Amino acid sequence: MARIKGALNAKKKHNRVLKLAKGYRGARSKQYRIAKQSVMRAQASAFAGRKQRKRDMRALWITRINAAARLNGMSYSQFMHGLKLAEIDINRKMLAEMAVNDAAGFTALAEVAKAKLA
Repeated sequence: MARIKGALNAKKKHNRVLKLAKGYRGARSKQYRIAKQSVMRAQASAFAGRKQRKRDMRALWITRINAAARLNGMSYSQFMHGLKLAEIDINRKMLAEMAVNDAAGFTALAEVAKAKLA
């Protein structure tokens, strides 16, 4: 059986990594070994970043809901507890959207929550 040399496959692998490293400064975009390390770290950070973005968005929604709830004379936790007692099941993303774009609707929800707490 004929021997197959690995040069072609190695070149493909190197080019794949170097293509991902395009735009990096200096040796990070030119030398395979250094580029591979940079790309691996970048991909790990990208994976973590996708998870972090979800946490950041939830924190932003809670901040917006808290600000709107305080304009209606309640804290975030009181507001959410009142909604739970009233059996109103709206997620935080929609509540934050209402807080920003539909103040009247949010005020109505706040009044329902207040009534259930009292």
